[in-house]
Amino acid sequence: MKLLENISAALKAVRSNLLRSVLTLMIIAFGITALVGILTSFDSLLFSLNDNFSRLGANAFSIKPAREDGVKGGHRRSLKGDPISFEQALAFKEKYDFDAKVSLSYFCTAIATIKANEEETNPNIRVIGVDENEFELNGFKIKQGRNFKPLEALQNKYIAILGHGIVKKLFKGKHEKSINQYISISGRRYKVIGTLEEKGASMGRNEDDGVYIPVMTAKNVYSTARSNFGIDVGVRNAEDFDEGEGVAIGLFRNIRRLRLTEENDFEISKSGNLMSILKDNTASIRAATIGIGLITMLGASIGLMNIMLVSVTERTREIGILKAVGATSRNIMIQFLTEAVVICQLGGIIGVLMGVSIGFALTKFVFGGTFNIPWLWMFSGFAVCLVVGLISGLYPALKAARLDPIESLRYE
Repeated sequence: MKLLENISAALKAVRSNLLRSVLTLMIIAFGITALVGILTSFDSLLFSLNDNFSRLGANAFSIKPAREDGVKGGHRRSLKGDPISFEQALAFKEKYDFDAKVSLSYFCTAIATIKANEEETNPNIRVIGVDENEFELNGFKIKQGRNFKPLEALQNKYIAILGHGIVKKLFKGKHEKSINQYISISGRRYKVIGTLEEKGASMGRNEDDGVYIPVMTAKNVYSTARSNFGIDVGVRNAEDFDEGEGVAIGLFRNIRRLRLTEENDFEISKSGNLMSILKDNTASIRAATIGIGLITMLGASIGLMNIMLVSVTERTREIGILKAVGATSRNIMIQFLTEAVVICQLGGIIGVLMGVSIGFALTKFVFGGTFNIPWLWMFSGFAVCLVVGLISGLYPALKAARLDPIESLRYE
């Protein structure tokens, strides 16, 4: 029998035992959904994080207070270096003598309500203090108006730059109409001098729902004695990155007044290192997910083998007739193997579609970022289905092939 004839016979067998076949098919589909769906979601999460970290660029790094595990008073606790003060951050920017750009920032709040005329946003807007280099280093582009001037960033001026989402909510998306208008943040009036192009979501956070004010204004209005200011450094030439990092460490040690014998109480954060750590930490979770999916597939294969054995028993007389008209044992074995593989592949198609849909939904509504079609996991799902079909159908197929044609014809 030809392959197409075997597939046609397999589909007829599936239709003749529809309920039984569908139940087994759905078990296989859920196993493939677990494999493809969760692994696709992991990849989408990693892609989103990579996009988020890459905003600083391949030649950039951040300086942050150090975090390490330690023991104090008999209890394990997380020890943290002193916050980076505004004076330290500003001293670093002024003294960092290297071919690079330095940006200072301060996260003010994530629960601000922005008002303009009669319009008002929800109380979930981020207010961030920045300088003139922040937007360039973090991948934002001015759409209308202008950026902060270097002197303005270090003055207590009540001016602001709006994200695309804020313009959309307060000015119906018309960027040109927002320039030179006044907005209210926590009872203070700010003059809008610029707006940003749309950037989209990343890690479930909408990058467009932000209002940016001068870092000095942020310090005076929002900071406390323990506030931490961010420092981002973008080295112009990739070949000079290591040298620029070394110069930054030496300079910041002097600014923090650390002795030669003291360890750094700050750390250098790079997107490449963060992604490497993230991938290492998720490797075990990925392996556990694959294990859970394979266990589900094992259950499905046992169920499929049981159905195929029942099918062999029910079709004993049919097998006898086929052998009587010239079908060989090999033909019978291939027919039953094909039937098992067809059931598995039908389940695989449903499982892959469900898994990819889950990954797409999580990317779109939870993680943000761009969805990439998981070709690897899709083909892996079909490959797993092929192996399960062959393993589950082998014994029933051999049993059917070994049936005696005369005894099969007598079977009632």
